[in-house]
Amino acid sequence: MLQQPPLWLILIAFICAIGPLVFIHELGHYLVGKLFGVGAETFSIGFGREVVGWTDRSGTRWKVGWLPLGGFVRFVGDMNPASAPVDPEEIPQELRARSLHLKPVWQRFLIVLAGPMANFLLAIVIFAAFFATLGMPRTPPVAFRVAPGSAAEHAGLIRGDHIVAVDGRTTASFEELATYVILRPGQDATVDYIRQGQHRRAIARIAVEEQQDAFGQRFRIGRLGVYAQGREYVPLKPLQLIPAAVAYTGRLTRSMIDGLWQIVTGRRSAKDLGGPLKIAQIAGQQASLGAFEFIQLLALFSINLGFINLLPVPVLDGGHLFFYAVEAVRRRPVSLQVQDWAFRGGLALILALLLFTTFNDLGTFGLWDRLERLIG
Repeated sequence: MLQQPPLWLILIAFICAIGPLVFIHELGHYLVGKLFGVGAETFSIGFGREVVGWTDRSGTRWKVGWLPLGGFVRFVGDMNPASAPVDPEEIPQELRARSLHLKPVWQRFLIVLAGPMANFLLAIVIFAAFFATLGMPRTPPVAFRVAPGSAAEHAGLIRGDHIVAVDGRTTASFEELATYVILRPGQDATVDYIRQGQHRRAIARIAVEEQQDAFGQRFRIGRLGVYAQGREYVPLKPLQLIPAAVAYTGRLTRSMIDGLWQIVTGRRSAKDLGGPLKIAQIAGQQASLGAFEFIQLLALFSINLGFINLLPVPVLDGGHLFFYAVEAVRRRPVSLQVQDWAFRGGLALILALLLFTTFNDLGTFGLWDRLERLIG
């Protein structure tokens, strides 16, 4: 078992992971804003008191805050860093031409959308680089071995069966099959497969397996009990790299949606949600394994950041996009009072989620167990 990385490495890895991802995210907002003539007052990586900063020729203050838990671009006319609703009449006349809130709704929509899209683009570039170097993992979903007593054996699968779909979702590769099954421990699944040219279907109860990673952390996953002969990497032509990376990013995003939906519907414990402390621990662990593993993690974190920001929660980018979509349909913006209450509620939700995930993280680290032993 590997030892947990030292605290200094965890802190450095966390900053090296979150800092660039936040920078790319905010840079997406900033560049598209500049494209449409919106002025930026502040570009900040991190929150709180400024640690270091400078002002460029256009008057934008670029700075680094002491709390590395996010960042923001404060455009001209914004009431606060979250671009909370503001009465256009309150914007001074000399700032109106460069104000975000007075731009056409489609421009505001694209400016906000650019942040999450920049994170997805970063992940695509990283995966394309991996595929160019190593090839794309694309192992045929053919059973080389079926574990005795496994869910697959009970469902009637045998060696040589070609699994083409699970629950109606096509499994073009063994990697796609594994990704789907891992997220569904203890659930029934419909398995479509080909045997000797004939299409067959079976119902399998996905087994629950508790695993322990190299750092001693335990987690539950689903197991079908089907194994491939070995992972295959397919070389890709240069023109295939970006489409393949886009598709791969799409599948990972879909897995995140599946996992979130399972938590919402109660099929997965909310204790599986991790917060900043867990992110820092994982970043430190992957950094201790090497640069390759850490860069892979950056791609996953980048997708996660882009996806979370697209959720229709006020304060997040998705909340802004929702209000802009409503405005486009109604031909007039939602009232300032409604937006203000929505943003207050969204902020309360985000803070509550942050507290909840931090509580989960401390439990994962064993703090509550230690306190219970001390009290007992």
